Amino acid sequence: MRIACLGGGPAGLYFAISMKLRDPGHDVTVIERNRADDTFGWGVVLSDETLDNLAANDATSAQSIRAHFAYWDDVALHFKGTRQVSSGHGFCGIGRKQLLILLQERARELGVDLQFETEAKSAEDYRKDYDLVVASDGLNSRTRSLYEETFKPDVDTRLCNFVWLGTHQTFKDAFTFIFEETEHGWVWAHAYQFDDDTATFIVECTQETFDAFGFGSMSQQESIKVCEEIFKDHLGGHALMTNANHIRGSAWIRFPRVLCEKWSHENVVLMGDAAATAHFSIGSGSKLALESAIALADLLHEKPDLQSAFEDYEEQRRLEVLRLQSAARNSMEWFERVERYLDLDPVQLNYSMLTRSQRISHENLRERDKDWLESAERWFMDQAGAPKDAPLRAPMFAPFRLRDMDLKSRIVVSPMAQYKAEDGCPTDWHLVHYGERAKGGAGLVYTEMTCVSPEGRITPGCPGLYAPEHEAAWSRIADFVHMQTDAKICCQIGHSGRKGSTQLGWDEMDAPLPEGNWDIVSASAIPWSDQNATPREITRAEMDEVRDQFVNAAEMADRAGFDMIELHAAHGYLISSFLSPVSNQRGDEYGGSLESRLRYPLEVFAAMRAVWPEGKPMSVRISANDWVGEDGVTPDEAVKIARAFWEAGADLIDVSAGQTTTDAKPVYGRMFQTPFSDQIRNEAGICTMAVGNIFEADHANSILMAGRADLVAVGRPHLADPYWTLREGTKIGDRAAPDWPLPYQAGRDQSWRLADKEAESLRA
Repeated sequence: MRIACLGGGPAGLYFAISMKLRDPGHDVTVIERNRADDTFGWGVVLSDETLDNLAANDATSAQSIRAHFAYWDDVALHFKGTRQVSSGHGFCGIGRKQLLILLQERARELGVDLQFETEAKSAEDYRKDYDLVVASDGLNSRTRSLYEETFKPDVDTRLCNFVWLGTHQTFKDAFTFIFEETEHGWVWAHAYQFDDDTATFIVECTQETFDAFGFGSMSQQESIKVCEEIFKDHLGGHALMTNANHIRGSAWIRFPRVLCEKWSHENVVLMGDAAATAHFSIGSGSKLALESAIALADLLHEKPDLQSAFEDYEEQRRLEVLRLQSAARNSMEWFERVERYLDLDPVQLNYSMLTRSQRISHENLRERDKDWLESAERWFMDQAGAPKDAPLRAPMFAPFRLRDMDLKSRIVVSPMAQYKAEDGCPTDWHLVHYGERAKGGAGLVYTEMTCVSPEGRITPGCPGLYAPEHEAAWSRIADFVHMQTDAKICCQIGHSGRKGSTQLGWDEMDAPLPEGNWDIVSASAIPWSDQNATPREITRAEMDEVRDQFVNAAEMADRAGFDMIELHAAHGYLISSFLSPVSNQRGDEYGGSLESRLRYPLEVFAAMRAVWPEGKPMSVRISANDWVGEDGVTPDEAVKIARAFWEAGADLIDVSAGQTTTDAKPVYGRMFQTPFSDQIRNEAGICTMAVGNIFEADHANSILMAGRADLVAVGRPHLADPYWTLREGTKIGDRAAPDWPLPYQAGRDQSWRLADKEAESLRA
């Protein structure tokens, strides 16, 4: 096969090597416009896993590469005069120039034709003369642009500015992150050694700080001088260096995230940064390039033709690329938003940084550096007010206080509709359901949305708090929770609005009743969907009536013995319909601006708070994202909504998202709503609860320890297992649980023994 590789970076060179290894008869040419010893980066980071893959593909070059590696095991964070160090991370680095030299030598040895200082022609020209054209022509790939209609590239230029520098301050002991506060804002560095006397030193800052310094109008040397002054306490007298003198200006850039819909066109295929990029903060760009080269070489020798090889190449590598890009996006966004975290304690900031990509979990950190994690857990317990002599436990088991209510743990049973009420009255089903979950180790149990009127129910099976028998039934449940468990119970109070008068959840969700429908109201006369009835725009007189219904429900909740209440202002129900512009198109003082849309929800909240006892907490559930872009509530607007309720006396914001319009396009995944809680908590300084696809102790502990939320609500796992909290504690080795019900302690002991045996077998 006659092959042309356009670009002599790691991707093109290693693909050429891989093809010649599989068949020396291949005629492979690498065309590179720069000189052989030119390089415009500094160090390259590779993992042990990638090294193993390289060794399996070509032991000779892998051995040469390994011989030039600098190894380190620690990650260090310099922040506010402190140095936080954790171990067990296993990095290795090599100079990009050294890597290219080694790959060039191996390619020549195998008979690859290397053409340096050669400006490549168009891929269209090469593909006529070659069987295969590999476009490894980098971030600004001309080939990708040439066949843009086929590749359909999505290039997203990100928010921060950075410059890639080097230094002879080697930072030998750790992969080092340095945060410095300047007169123009925060500036930070990513630093790591890659040979005996040189380290990469990437400087990064927000656009605002970049502009305030005027970096964009500086020469490279002027810019370097400023950076040397910022980081002088960490450079040990060493200078910062550039190897990008070919670039005019300061050499600062913003990272372009590249993703292509397709990677091949006829006999042309993209590889490396031309196909996909991963942010430098997780150091996976070279990994993607090298492993993609191996995969494509394998497939070209396994498949009968180019097209089938390309199809499998895309299918196999796309998943890995998307995984890495997802982790890289998380990491990149953490740095883009890092200023929201810079009020955290250094211990918590370090934890947040280490787990930023979500590839490293709480228990994974324990495997890497047990001592450091335990010291962080002890710090968390101390901050939570746990007794000094309390046994060390994971963050999910740390206490939490809201007003006069003390919670034994940070795990909350989410409000989840049961559809088992009769005429609004809870039944024995609810007694058993909530009682079991209160016995299961959670600190707080939420009721499902409890409605303020018959017309405020979602379905005929929804419970209420508008009749004496409701109060009595709820009192029975609250009494059981308090007498038989040490959990607390919260009543979520709401009104269905335009989503009312619908079928039970297991019949047809959100669909109108076949018969017996009742009158429904909303902020505006906009139906939930084409099949739902059009609600009436609620009048001012009706708003007064509904407000008073909320107040009456709050008073009933107090008499029933609830420890806490929540105003349901999310998911498209009545209060939510005022907050969201997709459902509020009123022309009066309750529609239009956010201030106006907030007016009635705050009025209802204030009226409830006025009758709710001072010592008892009150929360508000909001939808922090309508998932319709700027046409609805955005995460930034959600911060303002949360702040308004907080200033009105809310003790906790229960941060959910969506379910406000059928036009929503949510982005699902693990902990997919936690970023909204994170933003509200850390930008506004407000207590939050995270919800949404949280189903492991690792998730909960990572969220809490990183300061992304104060409480964690777990829903569906608690439907499957009322004792989810206790079982997850067992899995992670928690043996300090005081809250197993006494009759169940024999089962507890057995579960502990079995879990210990399983853990021992895994270690063996």
